[in-house]
Amino acid sequence: MDPRTWFEQRTYHHLQFSDIAGLVRLKNERGHKVSVCLPTLNEAGTVGAILKTIREELMEKFPLVDQLAIIDSRSLDQTVEIARAQGAEVYFDDEIMPEVGAESGKGEALWKSLYVLEGDIIVWVDSDIKNFHPRFVYGIAGALIAHQEVSFVKGFYRRPIQEGERVALSGGGRVTELVVRPMLSFFYPDLSFLIQPLSGEYGGRRSLLESVPFFTGYGVETGLLLDIYEKRGLEAFAQVDLEVRLHENQPLPSLSKMAFGIFKTLLIRLERDGRLNLLTDLRDSYNTLSLTDSGYAIEPVPIRIMERPPIVTLDSYRRKHGL
Repeated sequence: MDPRTWFEQRTYHHLQFSDIAGLVRLKNERGHKVSVCLPTLNEAGTVGAILKTIREELMEKFPLVDQLAIIDSRSLDQTVEIARAQGAEVYFDDEIMPEVGAESGKGEALWKSLYVLEGDIIVWVDSDIKNFHPRFVYGIAGALIAHQEVSFVKGFYRRPIQEGERVALSGGGRVTELVVRPMLSFFYPDLSFLIQPLSGEYGGRRSLLESVPFFTGYGVETGLLLDIYEKRGLEAFAQVDLEVRLHENQPLPSLSKMAFGIFKTLLIRLERDGRLNLLTDLRDSYNTLSLTDSGYAIEPVPIRIMERPPIVTLDSYRRKHGL
């Protein structure tokens, strides 16, 4: 599919799927089961409101969501207790499939979530959203239920950013604009038509998600894009306008470490796809810079990225899901 044609035909707005009762009927007619999962780590301030909204609006009022779960990475606050109080299933990433070992990072949680989630449609939502609305779920799930030709859906939105005491209407997504979109434009120009390639609200069909690798750290979203594109092409994708997303913008040092992990993921895939020849090994350590009372300090920080195989290749997963 020509990317401009794709952009015109596969860019939706969440209002196109806001007839939730109609979505439920279509979901049932087509025999779908929808699982929603939040990866969590110390998100007690926001996770309760998100789960409460999903449970009340999309499970009790309209039975669109069949399963609601969190995959927790050993939060030290009240995240787990709050999630249980809101009726969510709680799993710890280091307890799922113990035979494969435990790695850290969001990608690890998402990969392992496929083991415990039961739906044939999977929707992942970040747990730090301050203005959560049901559209963050029904927008993603709706595109997959309504359009059988779509296998993977990314949400996009405007991202306000705090500038002193003023809130700018845009300016968030700095890693996206400074790292990912330029690299995609160079090497995978079709994917540059995705407005928010790193958005944390996305979903897909289990049959696709279980068949691709996952990177364990910051590069999970980038890795999924490139692997799904390599496997199915641009026609597998769609994107949905979710309007505005508010969250706590990360400081520049944190974004710098994120960019390191994402850039490494891109380089790994560029070499695999024959688009770049690497003449050196990629490091697992990033030299961070900080300003102290005594001057500048350089501190190496380990940023480990591991590639998990397609989960459908694991015997324990195949037994669990009757494959």
